Amino acid sequence: MEPYLGHRKALERRLPDGLILLSGGTMLTRNHDVDFVFRQKSHFLYLTGVEEPGCHLLIDPKRRRHTLFIPRIDNHHRVWLGHVPGPQEARRLFGIDRVAYTDELPAALRRAKAGYRKTYLDAISASRHKQALRGVAAAPALLEDALQELRACKTPGELALLKQSNAVSGQAHREVMRSVRPGQYEFEAQAVFEAACLRRGFRHLGYPSIVATGTNGAVLHYHRNAAKIKDGDLLLIDAGAELKGYTADITRTFPANGRFTRRQRDIYSIVLAAQKSCIARSRPGIVSADLHLHSMTVIAEGLKDLGILRGDTAGLVEGGAVRLFYPHGLTHMLGLDVHDVTGGRKRRMPNPTKVPVRFVARLEPGFVITMEPGIYFIGALLQDPALRRKHRASVDFAKADGFLDFGGVRIEDDIVIRPGAPLNLTDVPKEIADVEEACRR
Repeated sequence: MEPYLGHRKALERRLPDGLILLSGGTMLTRNHDVDFVFRQKSHFLYLTGVEEPGCHLLIDPKRRRHTLFIPRIDNHHRVWLGHVPGPQEARRLFGIDRVAYTDELPAALRRAKAGYRKTYLDAISASRHKQALRGVAAAPALLEDALQELRACKTPGELALLKQSNAVSGQAHREVMRSVRPGQYEFEAQAVFEAACLRRGFRHLGYPSIVATGTNGAVLHYHRNAAKIKDGDLLLIDAGAELKGYTADITRTFPANGRFTRRQRDIYSIVLAAQKSCIARSRPGIVSADLHLHSMTVIAEGLKDLGILRGDTAGLVEGGAVRLFYPHGLTHMLGLDVHDVTGGRKRRMPNPTKVPVRFVARLEPGFVITMEPGIYFIGALLQDPALRRKHRASVDFAKADGFLDFGGVRIEDDIVIRPGAPLNLTDVPKEIADVEEACRR
């Protein structure tokens, strides 16, 4: 648990002039007396590693005290839900010297606030403990910003967890490639992936698995996972397991029958070239929006070579024609959240390109980002009358319409930014020959 102590001390150094209070997550009712599977809040997990619900953390910088508050459990709870650590066991498990019960928190706050004019706390804590913290100013926005700044650059301990989640997720992706065949259903491929993670002790996913065959592959956040897989179709699977909250985010697209057709090879090769080129450019100091612009340029050039796009490449990118086929961002931060924090106010910067991009940051050592270009043939875009009029000079819509049964291709790896060449955490086949080899029964 030593890395979590390091995270707490870093936050203490960042905010030395006030009490720091965070509430962990609580169980959420699914229906009647059934709860959703609990997942701890990411900030709380970052600071404590505690995955139990109903806890609180109080950091007192002046007295150098870190106190974990845990629920007081009665025998009724033990009968139905089993053992829950008490204070003595929690100190040993979580590496926190001071552990108390949550019903002791108000009194602890009244004692601890002496000598402070400010409290850094989350919104839930501010609401719950208003009386106990009366007379001390609350600064939730400053706490959020400090945690965003700290979480942006991953520590060695965090990178170790991300490597493990990538390794297990990668093995699960390989099992899907090896087992899928035409005639199965998308949910069967999902079951292979998730069972492979469970067998290795990874009980949680970082996000709901996307398993999309045929035209479903053109739905960016497809979630039904219920269609039959047909011979000749591609299967796109975007799935990742998490360990102590740290998730992998991996996408592979492969032929259900194990062999790419010519047009599948053509589209896949463009996406792969864009991804590899962007990974090679991922160095400290590079702006993420510039990487996205580069990926759009590579994809526009590739679609021009196929005769689907025409005209000046820069115009195809700036004018938006390429976005008919590549409508999402290239990259996002990764860590305790699949779309992780972007680094707080000090890292915010304007978009230096003319292209709309969601994630804009100057890359730093310790950032972990995804790299996920794609090409899709989406009826909602390609058959939109206004878009067809706007881009009629740039798009051969007759050719593009011939791909409406294609679906899409996305390839996604998880990349660590470091001095010199980046580190790719993802080890799943993606070269065409390697993918076909991995699909052999």
